[in-house]
Amino acid sequence: MRLTKPIHITFIGSLILGILVLVALIVIDKYAEINISFLTILFTTLLTIVLSFLIFTYLINRFINSKIKFIYRIITNRQTAEEAEYSVTEDVLTRLTKDTAEWASTQKRQINQLQKQAEFRKEFLGNLAHELKTPVFSIQGYILTLLEGGLEDERVNRDFLVRALSGVDRISNLLEDLDNISKFETDRFQLKLEKFDLIKVTNNIFRELEKKAKKKDIKLNFDQHYEPLMVNGDKTKITQVLVNLISNSISYGKESGKTTVSFDAIDKKKVLVQISDNGVGMAEEHIPRLFERFYRVDKSRERNVGGSGLGLAIVKHIIEAHKQTIKVKSTEGIGSTFSFTLEKV
Repeated sequence: MRLTKPIHITFIGSLILGILVLVALIVIDKYAEINISFLTILFTTLLTIVLSFLIFTYLINRFINSKIKFIYRIITNRQTAEEAEYSVTEDVLTRLTKDTAEWASTQKRQINQLQKQAEFRKEFLGNLAHELKTPVFSIQGYILTLLEGGLEDERVNRDFLVRALSGVDRISNLLEDLDNISKFETDRFQLKLEKFDLIKVTNNIFRELEKKAKKKDIKLNFDQHYEPLMVNGDKTKITQVLVNLISNSISYGKESGKTTVSFDAIDKKKVLVQISDNGVGMAEEHIPRLFERFYRVDKSRERNVGGSGLGLAIVKHIIEAHKQTIKVKSTEGIGSTFSFTLEKV
């Protein structure tokens, strides 16, 4: 890179000064009766041009560098003037223009990121307030009814206490989920890795969720018969993942539908777990945000289904804590498939 304009100006200035010196020597030689040889005149002129060029270049370079260092202190947040030393042949203005443009672009990205984070925090706090408001208002209503005379009425007192307790449990579960997410995001959660049979765990979950599935006449099954399949992971947390995904497939499944779990060996080290259903599915626009905290595909419908709104966020954290991946494919009105990988033993 070249410092084109300053060098051109310096060269032209030096050339003009050299011409003035040449003219002066010729005049002195002619009118002052001083004999000056041609070589002396030529040497003096060239020496003047070279020295003036170097001096002008040095002064201009010092001036430009002093300004550039000041700007660099601003864009790099440095407190000293040791950022860069530029040679007279380097196009520092072009360098500065490029670096300043990159700095401005970085600042713009950081500002956009901060704005997104602010919007996320605002949305998160709003969702959290909504999730807490519903059970708190319910508990408040039941307790007020009991205090206003319902406590003496045996037909309602126990029922209202049970309902209030249900609201307390919902708040407790929400706070526990938030605490778990916080631990995952701050790396304060330690996995308890062990070898276990994934088929056995899934069968136990089928039995646990059988009653819920029967209410909607949804069949829970494997896509084929499987022999014991040993994997390495946190058994409790992987069980939580499977319960969440299978339970969701029931909650959003169609009446007389089905939920199918399948296992496929990717290679000798990994197994792919898939939970598929023929339920309501979702539009593609929702998929990128599906694992966000409190994100709702259909807010009105999902509120009735229940849950803290943190289940899929926790699922993602658990899978990623195992250094594995989770994905989802879904088509509105046809169904969804959640898939994740685990380490095969």
